[in-house]
Amino acid sequence: MDSEHVASGGKVPTPVPEDSAVVVDARGSVMVWSAGATQLLGYEPEEIVGRHATDLLAADLPASARRHIAEGRQWATEVALRHREGGRVVVRLRGAPLVDAARRRLWLVTGAALTNPAGPSDPNAAAMWGRTLAQLPLPVAVYDLDARLVAANEVMTRVMGRTEKEMRGLTLWEIEPSRPFDEYDRLQREVLRTGEMIFHEQHGQAPGETREHAWSMFLSPLKDENGTVHGLSATVFDTTEQYWARQRLAVLNDASLRIGSTLDVTRTAEELAEVAVTGFADFVTVDLLESVAQGEEPRSVPPGESVTVRRAAQRSVLKGCPESVVASGGTGRYPADSLPVLALVSGRGTRHRSDDPALRAWVESSPARAATVGKYMIHSVMMVPLRARGVTLGMVHFLRHRTPESFGEDDLLLAEEIVARAAVSVDNARRYTHERRTALALQRSLLPERPPALTAVEVAYRYLPAGSGADIGGDWLDVIQLSGARVALVVGDVVGHGIQASATMGRLRTAVRTLADVDLAPDELLTQLDDLVIRLDREEGPEARGRAEETSGEVGATCLYAVYDPASRRCTMARAGHPPPALVTADGTVRFLDLPAGPPLGLGGLPYESTEVELGEGSLLALYTDGLVEAADRDIGVGLELLRRALSSPADTLEETCDQVLSTALTSRPAVDIVLLLARTSALDARQMRTWHLPLDPAAVAGARKVAGEQVAAWGLDETAFATELIVSELVTNAIRYGEAPIRLRLICGSTLICEVSDGSNTAPHLRRARVFDEGGRGLLLVAQVAERWGSRQTPTGKTIWAEQPLPA
Repeated sequence: MDSEHVASGGKVPTPVPEDSAVVVDARGSVMVWSAGATQLLGYEPEEIVGRHATDLLAADLPASARRHIAEGRQWATEVALRHREGGRVVVRLRGAPLVDAARRRLWLVTGAALTNPAGPSDPNAAAMWGRTLAQLPLPVAVYDLDARLVAANEVMTRVMGRTEKEMRGLTLWEIEPSRPFDEYDRLQREVLRTGEMIFHEQHGQAPGETREHAWSMFLSPLKDENGTVHGLSATVFDTTEQYWARQRLAVLNDASLRIGSTLDVTRTAEELAEVAVTGFADFVTVDLLESVAQGEEPRSVPPGESVTVRRAAQRSVLKGCPESVVASGGTGRYPADSLPVLALVSGRGTRHRSDDPALRAWVESSPARAATVGKYMIHSVMMVPLRARGVTLGMVHFLRHRTPESFGEDDLLLAEEIVARAAVSVDNARRYTHERRTALALQRSLLPERPPALTAVEVAYRYLPAGSGADIGGDWLDVIQLSGARVALVVGDVVGHGIQASATMGRLRTAVRTLADVDLAPDELLTQLDDLVIRLDREEGPEARGRAEETSGEVGATCLYAVYDPASRRCTMARAGHPPPALVTADGTVRFLDLPAGPPLGLGGLPYESTEVELGEGSLLALYTDGLVEAADRDIGVGLELLRRALSSPADTLEETCDQVLSTALTSRPAVDIVLLLARTSALDARQMRTWHLPLDPAAVAGARKVAGEQVAAWGLDETAFATELIVSELVTNAIRYGEAPIRLRLICGSTLICEVSDGSNTAPHLRRARVFDEGGRGLLLVAQVAERWGSRQTPTGKTIWAEQPLPA
């Protein structure tokens, strides 16, 4: 617009009134749409802003106008535009190039419909031009070379809250000596100095306005035909609606980036509250239904009943959330038929002002809530149910007390959108937490409740589940008491995560216990376990394997199985793809035992080898899973060295040593499960064990019974003498009758009283029930009745039958 003619009262070359204004960016998208443009073409701003300007053309722009646009020069032309109702409107348009704060090209396009246009020589042209600018529904002002006001239209005086007479001859800083008018004054003087147009955006409250607005300002130099600057014009557009639309888009973008960053229900709720407070609300609370907060499946909200909720998160623009009447983590109750319950039942968000009777009833139902509302002058509330996948999870409250405007319909739509996005994340976190808790409970139920009291070893262990962001894995450990005071130490790792891995771990642990009960050697046990894994994989079939791979990613397992005999102080070990154990000798030396690695379980066809190691009394064995020494940010050699360092100076107790190992070897929160099992060995001395070699003669039974009775008496176990003599008599009789030489009797006094009879035959005994007239067959039945447990195991030279009795209290 040629505002210079307004100031001078001169004539303008174009008599057409220009009462519409549009701002277009360099890509041709409409940025600002004035009320005059709405009157001219019928489109509301929300229908046009963001669309391409060419969508409004009913005919192409003339070639001269297109050329001037490409060269960035001012242009003027007549063109046919499309009216919203479908008609054509012939308009005289003018385009002026602008530059925004980022030096990007913009266009200010003004124009009016050509209805009996006046020609350049029309004597009424100047008056019409002046009336147009004076009545333009946009704030317009003209300033001289000293940036002092020359003229302002009625809208500008209304925005400034002063009359034109009061402001004439003053600079902006003199009119309003406060921020941001100091910045406006500086920009005006820059325009006068450079002769270049400046585009500026500002959000705030003008002196003559009662609420904040967003303003887009064009400060344009006024030049004569020679290009000399004589002043400047200021044209201001109210872009509040566009500003809030951008703000809402920014909040939505922020919500998509920040909400759901973890699989933690509470953290997700906190992220929702943080986004809402920084975006458009002054105080936000997130309440979860009690069933959801406890990790259970959500229950439907019955109408007409009160609802118990737990405060998962809350945020405020005020430090410490002083508006809150329920602390984070605390519980509250929504009364029956109250506004929150009605919203939960309907599943739809609602907004209320402080004068709403329903809101007043809800507030007054709690004296503490009523006091808070009055103290902080809360005047606008939105209640939006937290729903995902058709299930209600809780309620989100949005409140305003520092922002003067009440929530509008657009605010409710925005709140519903970010709550809907957050609800999916909350539900995902809830499901993850539920599955993780289930897997962890299953995992822990399959681990030993407490280290058992054993003669052979003292044990301590740690099970450390994976940190947040990973599912529970399939790591396990076990300590199994074997016959002859021996003990089996087991550590295994099922590859994968989740309930599937935990279930597989449980099956393997049960299988190991079953195989250990028949006293298989370590290499034989791993061979049997390998066959079991292959068989289970075949039984599940491809569909089940596919589901397992979706859950865990891989199928397989590793295992280390060791058997320690305190009588010989020898430990026999075998491993299936598992890390080697560490041995700490009595002098503090730490070494990793060189065991044949063996293939992981489930490959089949490859052998396992056992290694026997003699352990001095007081030696320390460390068995572990790979998570203790392997990590994504370090080499396994570093992890092994840290483990060696932690074991080289063990603490006074095994429990303290476990903690010391974990704190030293783990430099960050583990991404996978970790199992650590420490075992300090003991040895049976001569006073706890007696051995007799017997001839293959039935007469030897009486002598064996006699020496056994004498020995238990010497140990002070007179109460067990009768049962011991009976067991010895029956086992020795069976060995002489059905076995082969050599025959050996051994008594062990440890945590239990053990009787063992060995012979050179590999034939295993069978327990059978004798008939009335049978002369034999009752021996093992008597042993089974007298002993706490009994069994047999194969030895390199034959077999051993054993029976255990508890020691007297």
